[in-house]
Amino acid sequence: MEILPIPAESFKVGFIEVGKMAESIARGVVASGVLPPNRICTAVHSNLNRRDVFESFGVNVFSTSEEVIKKAVTELKSKLSKNKILVSVAAGIKLNDLQEWSGQDRFIRVMPNTPAAVGEAASADEKMFDAVTGLSGSGPAYIFLAIEALADGGVAAGLPRELALSLASQTVSEHLHRFFNLLYYGIEYRN
Repeated sequence: MEILPIPAESFKVGFIEVGKMAESIARGVVASGVLPPNRICTAVHSNLNRRDVFESFGVNVFSTSEEVIKKAVTELKSKLSKNKILVSVAAGIKLNDLQEWSGQDRFIRVMPNTPAAVGEAASADEKMFDAVTGLSGSGPAYIFLAIEALADGGVAAGLPRELALSLASQTVSEHLHRFFNLLYYGIEYRN
């Protein structure tokens, strides 16, 4: 599927608060060429308050904790309009809650993980988000731990740490491609 660039003069993304998820989304948007960096702004890093960012941008990503999002959405409720797209990356907050607090049905709920920064993301129905978040949100940490353990084994066998990490990462990456071929094309690679 081809992703068409969004005209820079008519489209901007504002992040209400920031964190690892917001950073992953922003990096992915820029790396894919969908949007240039000068069309992305955050309420925190630009020293603009939430209202200023919210009013200036057509797409607003609420990258806040569960504790903060209700306050942020309620605070901005009077500024909502049908021409704004609202995106929530708050874990555990359902679309129904967001729509109730905002009085709008323009919310999209996403739960990216760090691979979103390199364009590797997936989608699922909201009813599965809690399970998806547990698997995909925490999954990268387990993969990193496995790579580190493989590298530790290489170091114990006499390899320099940098080489061991490179080999372990390459091994995992190569076998992920094989696994996807097995999954999608029924190709047997186990032996």
